[in-house]
Amino acid sequence: MSGAEATDAELIHRSLEDPEAFREVFERHYGSVRRFAQRVVGREAGEEIAAQTFLIAFQRRATYDLRYRSARSWLFGIAYNVARHHLRAERSQHDLLARIPREREETDPIETETLDAARLAPILRTALTGLRQEQRSPFVLVALGELTYQETADILAIPVGSVRSRIHRARATLRELLTDMRETLDVGDGAIAQSPDDPTTPNTEDPDPHG
Repeated sequence: MSGAEATDAELIHRSLEDPEAFREVFERHYGSVRRFAQRVVGREAGEEIAAQTFLIAFQRRATYDLRYRSARSWLFGIAYNVARHHLRAERSQHDLLARIPREREETDPIETETLDAARLAPILRTALTGLRQEQRSPFVLVALGELTYQETADILAIPVGSVRSRIHRARATLRELLTDMRETLDVGDGAIAQSPDDPTTPNTEDPDPHG
């Protein structure tokens, strides 16, 4: 069987004796892992995290569960953990989720595209801290990593049903938090707009955050 036809599991197993075989796994998945990492931590740091992900994967390849033909979930699990450690080290863990709407505006279920771009990041950063970790983790992997529920379940070692329910609760919580904070912010904006020092006419139309 040629390298192009081999599964990731076969290539990883082969790489235990022929390390060069791991190159094909790298070439298949590096692009998607890099995009995920860049969405989480930014362009430059994302490149570093993607490279670190594959270094770790190569070092741990002997522990790979060969029952999984594709290494995608395994690699994303490594990348997610590396990204979390990176953000924790920089004391900016909550920035991880604040990037979601900028990357997936057209399909983001919480419909934050109606928020003013200049106000988007700080509002979401605050709102998303209201999510429990058990809700944040699956939401990040699905929204940023574009993983399936099954892949997310494999990474987090929880049932698919738990992934679905946690994401559902996360969306509901985010809608409520974003609505409350937008209303508070709009009140403040209105007071500033009506100040004698600011002749700008305030926009009284507040888009419905639920679409």
